[in-house]
Amino acid sequence: MKIEHGSLKVESNGSKVTYSDITDQVRQEIQEAGVQDGLCVVSSQHTTCSVIFEEFVHDKDWNGDELLQVDLNRILDKLIPRQLTESDYLYPGQDHVQFLEELSQQTPEYPNDLTTILNADAHLRASLFGSSQTLIIKDGQPLIGSVGYIYFVDWDQNRKRHRTCNLLIMGN
Repeated sequence: MKIEHGSLKVESNGSKVTYSDITDQVRQEIQEAGVQDGLCVVSSQHTTCSVIFEEFVHDKDWNGDELLQVDLNRILDKLIPRQLTESDYLYPGQDHVQFLEELSQQTPEYPNDLTTILNADAHLRASLFGSSQTLIIKDGQPLIGSVGYIYFVDWDQNRKRHRTCNLLIMGN
């Protein structure tokens, strides 16, 4: 059995939920791995991101967002409203704020801007949707149908980020 690891780089918008279509990149990684029959796990390593499997929608709104994604965002905004102030949710607590302030001094990718950690909504949405999808590979192709697409979703709307989507491809 062959086992291959890969990763994709994804950039988030920073001002709204970002849906990145990674379908073609996943197909390419599977092809390069040379696995004909097996599995491909597509996973986020970020706690405010998800990988979802959804139908590609040709119609978009005036902002260029697919209508199914707009509908999903509208429902989620009712269920899990965006965190705009420190009193909207219990998260983050004082200990976590202190931890993140210390982390920002050690790691440049974590800015010392407290407004960027007001993202309880992104954490809750990611928990709801999960961090990964497992795809079956048959004859060198993911079995996702003709309209099934794979999206990397960054639920965090507080700042633009560079994200990593990991792949584990295994089989024969």
